[in-house]
Amino acid sequence: MNILLTGSTGLIGKALTRQLTTQGHNVYPLYRNPSNAKAHYWNPEEDQIHLDDEIELHAVIHLAGENIADSRWSQKKKDNILNSRVHGTRLLAETISQLEHKPSVFISGSAIGYYGDTGDTIVDEDSARGEGFLSEVATQWEAATQAAEDAGIRTIHLRTGIVLSPEGGVLQKMLLPFRMRLGGVVGNGQQYMSWISVNDVVAIIATMLDNNQMAGAYNLVAPQPVTNYRFTKSLGIALHRPTIFPLPAFVARLMFGEMADALLLSGSRVAATRLKTQGYTFIDTELTETLTRLLDNNH
Repeated sequence: MNILLTGSTGLIGKALTRQLTTQGHNVYPLYRNPSNAKAHYWNPEEDQIHLDDEIELHAVIHLAGENIADSRWSQKKKDNILNSRVHGTRLLAETISQLEHKPSVFISGSAIGYYGDTGDTIVDEDSARGEGFLSEVATQWEAATQAAEDAGIRTIHLRTGIVLSPEGGVLQKMLLPFRMRLGGVVGNGQQYMSWISVNDVVAIIATMLDNNQMAGAYNLVAPQPVTNYRFTKSLGIALHRPTIFPLPAFVARLMFGEMADALLLSGSRVAATRLKTQGYTFIDTELTETLTRLLDNNH
């Protein structure tokens, strides 16, 4: 397949490029800046996009978007988080919907933030959207693919949980304090964390490319979500470190502002019902084993 990929330098994008290339696919990054006149490139803020019309695209995978956790949420930051997802997705969907040779599948990022804070309640793809900023972002993000769907392109929304990889994301941020013996439970530790290994994310996307029955929203989360307390203890075991320094809720709010409530203190107990129905077999299902393997491979 000829596959166009946005977000190719991100955590999932890099791993996905390695895997798809190994499988014999041709992966074409959609660059932010043209490296040469023939490359695929775009500038969503300026409504600019250029696709090499000599290459027929069979699939488009869209993973690009502003990092939600790299700084406090000012209003400008929140606007960037929303617009980078919604505007870029709409531009890409409208562009591929107008191609003479349309791709057969459009796989677009989303997140389990769609469901908001679920508390102890288990939610799946049939559950209603939640409340809050991240739910609003995910809802608009998914709606922005409409042009591709209207053009008959099989469209998938990746409602991704916390992606575990030592190369980036949440896990990488946690490694330094935990290795310095400063890790601990956040808030009361009872909020659920729906996680998934980067290995499974990549394998699921590869499956979606080939399975013509898969369309619509899919939760990308491992079968066993855990509380923050259990996650903390599992990471401590994997790193052979104590986990005795809690981060109280009020301190988290002082440090991270609004982002603390949305990302650290709220919980998501999410089930991957549709993946199970499709018969997908997870590579990583037990958290402590997964963390130990990921971190052993990282040494």
